[in-house]
Amino acid sequence: MEHYTRSKGTTFYAIGLSYKKADAEVRGHFSLDETAKLAVLNQAKASGIESLIITSTCNRTEIYGFAQHPFQLIQLLCDNTKGTVEEFQKVAHVYKNAEAISHIFRVGSGLDSQILGDFEIISQLKVSARLSKKMQLFNPFLERLINAVIQASKRIKTETEISSGATSVSFASVRYIMNHIEAVSEKNILLFGTGKIGRNTCENLVKHTKNSHITLINRTKDKAEAIAGKFNLLVKDYSNLQEEINASDILIVATGAQNPTVDKHCIQTGKPLLILDLSIPKNVHSNVTELDNVTLVHLDDLAKITDNTLEKRKAQIPVAEAIIEEIRLDFHAWLTTRKFAPTIKALKLKLNDFATAELDTQRKKMSDFNEVQATLISNNIIQKITNHFAHHLKGDDVSTDDSLELIKKVFQLEAAIDNA
Repeated sequence: MEHYTRSKGTTFYAIGLSYKKADAEVRGHFSLDETAKLAVLNQAKASGIESLIITSTCNRTEIYGFAQHPFQLIQLLCDNTKGTVEEFQKVAHVYKNAEAISHIFRVGSGLDSQILGDFEIISQLKVSARLSKKMQLFNPFLERLINAVIQASKRIKTETEISSGATSVSFASVRYIMNHIEAVSEKNILLFGTGKIGRNTCENLVKHTKNSHITLINRTKDKAEAIAGKFNLLVKDYSNLQEEINASDILIVATGAQNPTVDKHCIQTGKPLLILDLSIPKNVHSNVTELDNVTLVHLDDLAKITDNTLEKRKAQIPVAEAIIEEIRLDFHAWLTTRKFAPTIKALKLKLNDFATAELDTQRKKMSDFNEVQATLISNNIIQKITNHFAHHLKGDDVSTDDSLELIKKVFQLEAAIDNA
């Protein structure tokens, strides 16, 4: 297996957990809000880690970065969340080098999403990359890799039908409502939380339910008002939350709080109430199910809903994988070139030293020594030799590591590379 190193003793890892092994409660323990992400980056920088990015969504929390051992990255995550190392180990995935690269391609391309073809994660990766770059924790390897993943995501989205049709958590929630609630257009709907999932859910509600009784509440009222203005909806103050819950038939919770914002004590009505919790960590306390009139559905339940749209998307997986492989090979070619560049540079310097010494000798021996011609000839020979070695190292049938070691040994280049 190739080893992708930024400096001696470090390896590229992808560590984290996702919906595949961790339920919503456990994912909530490792969820990182914006403040926690910043804390992870600051701690990473203080501990000498050179490059990493963080993603934390409702479906996964992952760190991609360089470390001497994956535990360094795991510790960063556990130090800044409620999760423990023991809990992490039960549900985690840890990939290194080529496997880590393949994993981030699948994640960014929607192939690893809880709902196949959901491309929300790519925007998260872009934001994370910008933050890491701002914090000077974004080396050329990671920058090139993220750009390659973005390129793959764009091509898959435009060249395949893997994201065709309406299949997303926000749409699944609206579809659930329409399948389980009669006369939904006449029901009072309260949407609590207007982040990305909340906004998308709101748009789907308006589009598919034709309901004009939708009320928005957000801790920051102006954000709710911005969305409400677009769809001509009602906005209420956060202080009116309990009153609005009790006036509702359907409550959708999509806040980013780290602890439950709704529990059974908020519900003082005896009429049927459907609650959809689209938050990670869960923002609706499980004690609401103690009330006979309440039905609670979480996004993990919604994500299990499959239909013809999803089956059509599955048929596009081989095409998407072919696109990923093409771009991954391009990235690998760049990586290989970058890998042997210091050796080629050191070789060229060594050959220049040989040429300089020989020219000095010939200059002393020859009274009519032609400085310009001799220098031109020696430079051309050096360039031809280094080009020949570079071409050899790029060959598909060559073990780059073995060839580099041989070149270093024959020309005694270790010290030159170390000082480069």
